[in-house]
Formats: sequence, structure tokens, C-alpha cells
Amino acid sequence: MSGYELSGYRTNSQLNVEKGFKAPSTHGFTREALARSVLELPQPEAHSQPLSDTAVSALFGSGDLARRTLIRAWLDDGIRHIQSQPTGSTLSEVLHARLEYNEPVLQHLPEAFALLASPAYGIIPLDPRPAIEHAFKVADEACHVTGDASLQLAWHARRGSLAAIYTASELHQLTSPKTACGFLDSLLDGSSVLESSMNEFGIFSSYFVKSCVGIVKSSGVL
Repeated sequence: MSGYELSGYRTNSQLNVEKGFKAPSTHGFTREALARSVLELPQPEAHSQPLSDTAVSALFGSGDLARRTLIRAWLDDGIRHIQSQPTGSTLSEVLHARLEYNEPVLQHLPEAFALLASPAYGIIPLDPRPAIEHAFKVADEACHVTGDASLQLAWHARRGSLAAIYTASELHQLTSPKTACGFLDSLLDGSSVLESSMNEFGIFSSYFVKSCVGIVKSSGVL
């Protein structure tokens, strides 16, 4: 591939990732999904052939780095999905919408979360930070969209409890998709009790370490 051609791909690399969101439902969070993303670009940018493996590496990273790029972009799009919810939506409705966003790629999520929890180089230890960041972003945006006005310690407690609730619901969704929203609502009903117990960050961190390991184990990595 010439430098001119690669430059053209790079100009549209973000758009390629966005189009790649459609491919994971069929191809998973893979390099192939990214390679095929150019087939769905709007005219006249669309291509008749997928990107070569060399081009995927040049645009999105070598090996699993490209897959991580796609997963993180998909998660970012999930935040935009929350932001697009109608004005006046309840917290339950917003979190339901985020769980529904998972549905087209649900079978691929255990592997995706396991990859994010794994170090880029070497093997163990697992890194819970991506799971914490993902859940807290969902909770924070859900609070923002629904007009939560909590301040200071209450702000952190509210988002901490919602992050824990959302993570538990997402884990539940992996094994029982049809009951995930009902499970989430049952946790929301008891969230005031959970908030008081989540004021200590140590409890919050311990919860997410266990959740992250649970996700990885469900993928068969451990």
C-alpha cells in the first residue's frame, strides 16, 4: 500500500472504527471487524475489499492493540448512546438502554472484557481499572442525563453505588440476558442501602476486582 493510500485510510480511521461497531455482532471484536469496516463507509470512501492486515496494524495497532482500540471505541459509543436518551428519561430507563446496547455483541463481551483486563504484555496480574472506568463512566453519564444534583461525598456515593449496580447487572446479563433489566431494577430499588455501604472506597475497589475476575473466568481465560 502506498503512503498516499495509507494517508487516505488514516484520515477516515475514526469513521472506520465507528463502522466497525456493526461488524462485531458477526465478527466479534477482532482485527477482521476493523478490516471490513471500510466496506461500510459512505460513498465515495467505501472500498470494495477489506483493509489488509498491514493497514489494520498501521491504523489501529499491531496484534491485540487493534482489538483494544475497537473495544474502547465501542464502549465510548455506548456513552454516546446514553447521551442520546430522551429528555426526562428515568435512571432505570437510561441504564436499560445501555444494557440493550450490549445485546448485538453480547456473545463477544466476555472475551472483550477479558482482553481489557489482561496486560498488554505478559500474563497476570489482571488489571481491574478498565472495568472500574467503564462502570463509573456509565454511572456518571446516567446521572448527568437524568439530572442528578448530588454534591461532594454524596456525588461519589451515588456514582459508586450505580457503578456497582450496573456492573452486577452486566455480569448477570452475560448469563441471563432476558432477566438483566429486571435484575437491575431490583438492585436500584435497594440502592439507598447500597449507597451508604459504598462510602468507603476500599469496599468499592474490592467489589470491582471480584467482578473483573468473574468476567474473565466466564470467558474461559482462567
